[in-house]
Amino acid sequence: MMIESIKHRRSIRKYLPTPVEGEKLQAVLEAARLAPSGNNKQPWAFIVVKEEAGRLALAEATREQMWIAEAPIVIVAVADVAARGVDVEGLVLDEQSPLWELKRVIRDTAIAIGYLLLEADHQGLGTCWCGAFEQDDIRPLLGIPEDKFVLAVIPLGYADQEPPARPRRALEEIVRYERW
Repeated sequence: MMIESIKHRRSIRKYLPTPVEGEKLQAVLEAARLAPSGNNKQPWAFIVVKEEAGRLALAEATREQMWIAEAPIVIVAVADVAARGVDVEGLVLDEQSPLWELKRVIRDTAIAIGYLLLEADHQGLGTCWCGAFEQDDIRPLLGIPEDKFVLAVIPLGYADQEPPARPRRALEEIVRYERW
């Protein structure tokens, strides 16, 4: 059941050197591909980085979180405003960009990332959504154009740790019916 992966998923920061099987990687990427998006625009792209030099560079660019490079795969999730019909010629996006369509593609891409994380857990793999970086530090490493927005750096591999569940607020604290 899906709820089991939802309950079990953790942010993994230690990985075994065991390679990830191709069919498991494909299942994880397929889950992201199948995510819903506004007007079915599917504004996401995923860059799979397996080479050690690339993983090390991404770990360094992600505020020197070198444990990221321990994972045999790092997936970089990118949102593309062009999918929403935005003229991207000369457009430069960063963390301060006020563009409304950027907010829409960030939401959509975040859904796809959530699906990816849950399928990874279902496949017996660990992940961690890493967002501690600046656009200008990640984009040059992978040739990502300035009109694209990097949402996440996601190490993927077999976990070498089993962190305990972190506390969650009770439903009564977060659910309201009909009005605030």
